[in-house]
Amino acid sequence: MLLAFLAFAGRAFAAGRPMTVDDLLAVKTVSDPQVSPDGSLVVYVVSEVDREAGKSRSDLWLVPVSGGEPKRLTTASGADSHPRWSPDGKTIAFLSDRGGSSQVWLLPIDGGEARQLTNLPIDVDGPIWSPTGDRLAVVARVYPGTTPEETAKRDKERAERKSQVKAYDRLMVRHWASWDDGKRSHPFIVDASTGEARDLAPDLDVNVPPAPFGGSSDYTFSADGQTLAFTAEPLKDHPWSTNTDIWTVPVAGGAPTNLTAANPAADAQPSFSPDGRFLAYLSQSRAGFEADQWILNLLPTDQIGAEGVRPVPLTAAIDRPVSAFSWDPERPSLLAVVDSGGDSIIYEVPALARMAPRPLLSGDGSYDSPQRAGAAIVFTRSSADRPAELYVDPPGPDNIRALSHHNDELIAQLDLNPAESFTFAGADGDEVQGWLVRPPGFDASKTYPVLFLIHGGPQGSWHNSWHARWNLALFAAPGYAVVAVNPRGSTGFGQTFTDQISTDWSGRVFEDLMAGLDHALETYPFLDGDRMAAAGGSYGGYMVNWIAGHSDRFKALISHAGVFDLHSMYFTTEELWFPEWEFGGPPWTSPEQYQIHSPSNFVEKFRTPTLVLHGALDFRVPDSQGLGMFTALQRRGVPSRFVFFPDEGHWIAKPANRVVWWDEVHRWLARYLP
Repeated sequence: MLLAFLAFAGRAFAAGRPMTVDDLLAVKTVSDPQVSPDGSLVVYVVSEVDREAGKSRSDLWLVPVSGGEPKRLTTASGADSHPRWSPDGKTIAFLSDRGGSSQVWLLPIDGGEARQLTNLPIDVDGPIWSPTGDRLAVVARVYPGTTPEETAKRDKERAERKSQVKAYDRLMVRHWASWDDGKRSHPFIVDASTGEARDLAPDLDVNVPPAPFGGSSDYTFSADGQTLAFTAEPLKDHPWSTNTDIWTVPVAGGAPTNLTAANPAADAQPSFSPDGRFLAYLSQSRAGFEADQWILNLLPTDQIGAEGVRPVPLTAAIDRPVSAFSWDPERPSLLAVVDSGGDSIIYEVPALARMAPRPLLSGDGSYDSPQRAGAAIVFTRSSADRPAELYVDPPGPDNIRALSHHNDELIAQLDLNPAESFTFAGADGDEVQGWLVRPPGFDASKTYPVLFLIHGGPQGSWHNSWHARWNLALFAAPGYAVVAVNPRGSTGFGQTFTDQISTDWSGRVFEDLMAGLDHALETYPFLDGDRMAAAGGSYGGYMVNWIAGHSDRFKALISHAGVFDLHSMYFTTEELWFPEWEFGGPPWTSPEQYQIHSPSNFVEKFRTPTLVLHGALDFRVPDSQGLGMFTALQRRGVPSRFVFFPDEGHWIAKPANRVVWWDEVHRWLARYLP
């Protein structure tokens, strides 16, 4: 702790100004780097917020792995994204909506204009190349058993009906931020010359990839291009099952085969090795638990389907979840993104040798999207005081250098302080980690009001990374010292630590949070314990609601998309496996769990002024939870404000709404933490 303090004291103070929400929206998002087959070039995506249009626009950029000035490849209005190299390295396939809908376009790397490949009457997504170069795979939403043309026709007929009544005979009737319209995302094979597309699973009544967050990492071609492996949602009991499976289907057509039927929990992200010898994928082992440890597995392809064959768990021993991975094109090894200790770090995972996975890239922020480029590694990295940029790590020590500088000019104008890690003894004496971010213009002789942030999930984590929504620097900008603790339930600190919040939402995690706050107050003399506010979203909003009935130490509270009443929450949310795992079953079998952990049962103790924010399209934590919290506060006579976003879901995404959200938050804090 002393070393961290001295390191901060020794750095030159930024001469810039405090960050604003306009600065946050001006940040260019660098993502999805793709290394060329020969390892010499990287194509990547740069996204910018178009505030006038109310959405983001994105373009493709190209830079040599050896370094140099990045080159902008696309300039069309709208969104160009998801670039993927053809196997011969001569063409980049990408998504573009420049023609009015999202379709696949092809861009020759040696010059020339992009040409449209697909021309379906419905949007397509996520193009990937077959290793043979003659086909691509995409996904598109269709009504099962219909063609894209029939789907488009049915959509048009439904839109023209005078009545828009919806009727359902089974759950889920809605998911995340949309009502079920009967369509499902299916894998399609596209001819690379003609653009002709064919549905590989026309009768499948579930989504490929799983909604709402699956992507192209959930489907892959075999090395010979004859088979497509994909991740699909549970075929039955979807609202109360996490059992996603990996299937294979012949590219020529045929019935899909379930490869992971023996595992009742989740399987995802299949990826064949370049030499075709292995299938790697992620899996969990406990059914019904979304935050079980994601383990990277290996299955020899010549044993697929053989009776009694079990995959080799490559990363089980590190006791940290893997979120993504990529194959080394020249060696039998993988690069894995691992959630560890409040950071995302890169591990090297040998596929053949009897060697343990080893950390390869860590420190100075959070890492993502690693890929081999010959002997080098290309990746993105961000931190709490710096947005993501593209980097390369050539062979040798301390050789990491930036390949892109899209945000350098903006960041140079701002006074942004780094996130400082600290640890303390939490509940049961266990070590718990947290972050401190000092305000701009920091002066050690002064004291500063404290903003205490609580993350969602609850199985999530505060990372030393740049966040487009809950941005630590922007919370600190008006002059607050930000404290963000990773309490019981957080990921990246061992599976036991993650497990210990389930059926104990308000016990040890509350102890961890309060112990972390007390530790920060004792350790950093510039924190003013008499001027503190707490804020959180989702589970963090739940905990803010819980704090409202269990602590008077805060001058103000901010609850975004927070759970207020656990009993009613169960009957209105969509993924029922979540509350059933977290509270030991549904309310009629575990009524005590829903009772003792529900903030609604402690309304008589509400006294702290509270800002409540919620979106109408939030089907994970329905808006009735936010309205219920506000109603309770008002009825108790507690100063409170309800900010309702009719066109937003669990996250506030639209630029104009993000400005309002931050304005409301900062004004509430200024009112009670002057």
